[in-house]
Amino acid sequence: MSARTIVFLHIPKTAGQTVHTELTRVIGEDRTSPVRVHTQAGPEDQFPPGYRLYSGHLDWTTLETLPEDRFTFSVLRDPRERIASFYFYLLKKAEGTDAEALQRPEHTGMRTILERSADDYFFGGDARWRTFIRDHYDNFYCTYFATRKMRGWSRISKLTKSELMARARAGAEAVDAFYGMDGLAALEADLHSVLGAPVHLVNTRVNEGPKDMGAQRWPALAARLERDDSLRRLERMAALDAKLMRHLSVA
Repeated sequence: MSARTIVFLHIPKTAGQTVHTELTRVIGEDRTSPVRVHTQAGPEDQFPPGYRLYSGHLDWTTLETLPEDRFTFSVLRDPRERIASFYFYLLKKAEGTDAEALQRPEHTGMRTILERSADDYFFGGDARWRTFIRDHYDNFYCTYFATRKMRGWSRISKLTKSELMARARAGAEAVDAFYGMDGLAALEADLHSVLGAPVHLVNTRVNEGPKDMGAQRWPALAARLERDDSLRRLERMAALDAKLMRHLSVA
C-alpha cells in the first residue's frame, strides 16, 4: 500500500463518518491521527506529525507542514440539504439526551434547538448565538475554505459576497479534489489509485440521520418554518455555497 499522506477535510453532515471509517480500516488506526475535531488541539497541532491519515472537522491553517506528497480532499453536498441534515441530526441528538446533561454549557446548542421554534433557532437569540448559527450554517463551505477554520465566520463577517467568494475559491485551490455525496464512486476510484488498496464507500453509511438514506431533508425543515421571510433568509445561507460548488464542478 502507498505511503502517501491522506488529509480528509470532513465537513459535518457530508457522509464524512463513512469515509473516515473506511479510510481507517484500510490505513490502520495506529496510523490515523487522534485529532478528529478542531477543539481537541491548538491551531498548530491539528496535524500531529507521524501519521498517514488526518481526518476530521479540522482547522487546516497548517496544512503545508505535512509532507508535500499528500492527497487532500473534501466531500460536499447540496448546501440546503446539509443545513437541514445538520439541524435534524442535532434535534434527534438533543431529544435523546437527558435533561440534566442538556444544562451543561457544552450542550447549549442542543438545549436551544429543543426550546426554540425553527425560526427562532436560526434567526433569534443574542449576538453570541447568532455567531454560533453563522459559524455552523451560513454558507459554511465558503467560510471554511476562505479561512481554513471550522468556526471562521467572524474572520469574514465584513467581507462582501464577492470578496468572500474570491477568498473561498483561492483557498479551495489548496485542496486536491472535491466530491459530491452522489459521487462517492469517483472518490472510491481515486482513493484506490492513491492508496493502492480498495476502499468501499458506495451504499455504505455510518452515522446516518433520522431520515432514510437518500431522503430529502430540506422540505421537512422548510415545513417547520412559521414566518414568511424565514425560508428566504435560510436560502441565502446556502446561496454562496451553491455557487462555489458550481465553480468547483461538484454536483
